[in-house]
Amino acid sequence: MNLGFIGTGEITKAVVKGILNSEIKYKKIYLSRRNKNISKYLSRKSNKIIVLDDNQKIIDKSNWVFLSITPEVGNKIIKKFKFKKSQTIISFISTIKYNNLKTYIKTKCIIVRAIPLPPISLGVGPIPIYPPNTKVKKFFDKIGKTIEIKNENLSLNFWAMSSMMAPYYEMLNILSNWLVKNGLNKIKAENYITSLFLGLSKNASENSYKDLKELIAKSQTPRGLNEHALRELKKTNFYKKLNITSYKILKRLKGK
Repeated sequence: MNLGFIGTGEITKAVVKGILNSEIKYKKIYLSRRNKNISKYLSRKSNKIIVLDDNQKIIDKSNWVFLSITPEVGNKIIKKFKFKKSQTIISFISTIKYNNLKTYIKTKCIIVRAIPLPPISLGVGPIPIYPPNTKVKKFFDKIGKTIEIKNENLSLNFWAMSSMMAPYYEMLNILSNWLVKNGLNKIKAENYITSLFLGLSKNASENSYKDLKELIAKSQTPRGLNEHALRELKKTNFYKKLNITSYKILKRLKGK
């Protein structure tokens, strides 16, 4: 099986690295040269990775084609490509819906929307897909954990949550900078904060709890530090603003 990637941003980089570190069998991976630094970096990882200038040639040579471009670019160029009925097209594009992809692609091939994030390079993290597809699920299960969605409108909720990646990293950045300002070495501060939140996430994911509310309760002691921190953040409406932001992103995804 040959895999082709149209667009070479950070998501393509993460997915290709995940594939290279997995048990996925493939003959060749074809990449567009759009981002020269990333395409050059990935081509050095394996002699099975080939960089091409012509996107149509990538499509012609591939069994599975991954669309990893911005919505603006996608709306302009996808309709110009020629696809085959035997191909599987997987779109990573956030705001181009399934029916629009079918209209652009024209050919009656398999089309799936997927939401991979950078941790996929490490073989971890969820990958929501719509519509459900057994082969695509098996593929992504080898580099993460596939979540099949039967309703495209529900998939927009997952896209909305994927927008929390940068805000999450900004929170880590703020907390590590706080440690630096209070005397800790920058490297040690960042290592501590990233390790702390990795541990908290693993604890929530791998241990048995009824729900996240139980975990919140177990993290606090009466008049303790966690109780104090939670109370202060609630006073600022931090969590309400988180909800409001999520709805704003969802509204954008719905084109409103």
